[in-house]
Amino acid sequence: MIKRTLGMAALVMACAGAFSAIPVSTAHAAEANVDCELVYNLSGWSLIYKRAEGTGMVTCNNGQSSKVKIAVVGGGLTAGKYHIDNGKGKISEVHSIADVYGDYAQAGADAGVVKSSSAQVLTKGETSLALAGTGEGVNLGISAGKFTISKM
Repeated sequence: MIKRTLGMAALVMACAGAFSAIPVSTAHAAEANVDCELVYNLSGWSLIYKRAEGTGMVTCNNGQSSKVKIAVVGGGLTAGKYHIDNGKGKISEVHSIADVYGDYAQAGADAGVVKSSSAQVLTKGETSLALAGTGEGVNLGISAGKFTISKM
């Protein structure tokens, strides 16, 4: 029984080694060299649960552009109400505008009274989104959640 188990283990290892020697397809290895920018407006509130919605426009340096919806949901030790007007975002490591859409991981700390500002970097796999914006409101706390960009 032990010889049989060791024989099967050796066969599995040999197959794994053979598959690792197969070259990776060049379609997946293509470099993500498109840069996109996001201009957005966002308003929301938080009281332990955080929620914000907005709209924006994504424009890429390959000529693609799209109107988008933005949703932020999460939770943490937060309280407040705010809005951001004409926020800016830089999206990198994409092949096309299709890579922009989806959920980005978000974590941050916010503090502001009347005039409020925020800056953060979010990730979605290899894609990163750097956001900066100013607005008005009252907000205080730390939170984690997701930032979703979807096509309008």
